[in-house]
Amino acid sequence: MRPGVVLSLCAMAISSVGIAAARGDEPLQGSVQRADLGGGVLLETVYIPPGEFLMGSTPEEKSWATGIEGGATPGTERESYEGQEPRKMRVSDGFWMGRTEVTVGQFRRFVEETKYVTDAEKPGGHTQCFNPEWTSYNLTTAVTHPWEPMSGKSWRDPNFQFPLRDDFPVVCVSWSDARAFAKWLTDHEREAGRLPEGLEYRLPTEAEWEYACRGGSTESNYFWWGNELSEGEGRLNISAVDFLPDRNQKWPLASAPWSDGFAFVSPVDHYGERGRNGFGLADMCGNVWEVILDHFDAEGGHEQLYTVEENPRPVCRGGNYFDVPGNARCAVRLGLAGPHYSDSRDGFRICLGLPRSHE
Repeated sequence: MRPGVVLSLCAMAISSVGIAAARGDEPLQGSVQRADLGGGVLLETVYIPPGEFLMGSTPEEKSWATGIEGGATPGTERESYEGQEPRKMRVSDGFWMGRTEVTVGQFRRFVEETKYVTDAEKPGGHTQCFNPEWTSYNLTTAVTHPWEPMSGKSWRDPNFQFPLRDDFPVVCVSWSDARAFAKWLTDHEREAGRLPEGLEYRLPTEAEWEYACRGGSTESNYFWWGNELSEGEGRLNISAVDFLPDRNQKWPLASAPWSDGFAFVSPVDHYGERGRNGFGLADMCGNVWEVILDHFDAEGGHEQLYTVEENPRPVCRGGNYFDVPGNARCAVRLGLAGPHYSDSRDGFRICLGLPRSHE
């Protein structure tokens, strides 16, 4: 991970982000906090000030997403989850967002310290992984999919068929696992005296996530850089012209018309400055789906934290390395099967901000 500029006064300035803003000494946009996870492992978050944005997508965007370039499946209700029209929303409190998705190395420090066992590793557990024997969808005959539930696989071994790296985003972790990581990080930094009073590490809300993804833009663009897919070259990892391991075949269906260098996950922040949006965040579109704090509402996202009491389905955002371009936009949102579901396409990004409780 890239070293950032550490502003030592930031922690003193934000006993509460909201209070600090009222006093007029709100942290500067882009200023950095670093959590020390031990063993030389750091986790960097970037300050994002309060602001407004448009959540959701236009009919034109949905049409592009399911068209020849976007490549998403037409005729399903998936795009309707984004809402009928963009809605103006406000994020009232500033917060700090992970520069990158949480990495394998960062998650390993959590497990080393706590002996935590993820949902996939528990007795009877499983996680959704790529089947390396898969060769084709066979769409005209018996349809076969490349992803299958597998026992014995986890964040330690997502079945990628190549060596796992500490700078890969961690995958095969559930919403519950991600929240456990956040709680540990909060306790860890608080005990070390580095956590500003009144703040906690947690998953971002859906409004915080989309606001952060759009990078400060108040326009309803398809991607954080604009509407043109061609301008995404060198900025994100999605389905592109990259061969799958040990074969001369790329992911089928629509794809970006260039090589992004990776058929599966890429190291976080691999694309450097070009891959960072207006808030300085990397991999907000593509690489892995990011599980967030809210429960899923099929009618669209909410400005405030949204929860349900029965059958909660956590929201995931941002698309992944396997997705067609139309499924890796700022507005795309899906609901997971449940709080304990995990997948080798799903990870998470941490947030530092005012508490947002499910209780």
